[in-house]
Amino acid sequence: MPTCLPGQGGNAKADAASVEATIRVLRRPSHNGGLFFLFESSIDAGTVQAYRETEYRVHADEPFTLKVGKACSELASAHMHSDVDCSAFITAYNPFSHVIDGEANAERHAALGYELSERNFKCIGGIGQHPSNLWPGEASYLVCGMTLDEAKKLGMRLEQNAIIWAGVDAVPQLVLLR
Repeated sequence: MPTCLPGQGGNAKADAASVEATIRVLRRPSHNGGLFFLFESSIDAGTVQAYRETEYRVHADEPFTLKVGKACSELASAHMHSDVDCSAFITAYNPFSHVIDGEANAERHAALGYELSERNFKCIGGIGQHPSNLWPGEASYLVCGMTLDEAKKLGMRLEQNAIIWAGVDAVPQLVLLR
């Protein structure tokens, strides 16, 4: 598997800005007696829907695509190959979904790759792209072995609205961060 090392000239410093985010989880009984979780978020419903529809493409030796809420056998294989039971799909692009220039995004991505490499995570490059192609694709990493807590903290520090995380079931989940 490729590592997270950035390409040539990856001297950008990691963005150290800290973001406070709170997600309040309310447990409510569902009509069938089970439980569902309601997340209050400051992210508008249209943006959340776009995140759910986005294709999270992983540039592995045999590329595959993650879709929110759908089990992915290729992701399960990547977990097994890396001897982990979870992973996160994370970008440093476009803080809080505000488009910034290409050079700034490239620097943020290189800094993220460097940090992940320094932390000894196995990663695979990828891109998050909505099928409509109306929003620019965002270079990302599938980070093997990153816990949900680690992924949430990193995503908040990178000023992201959300991350994608999958556990042992290899079902990618959308995790809202604010």
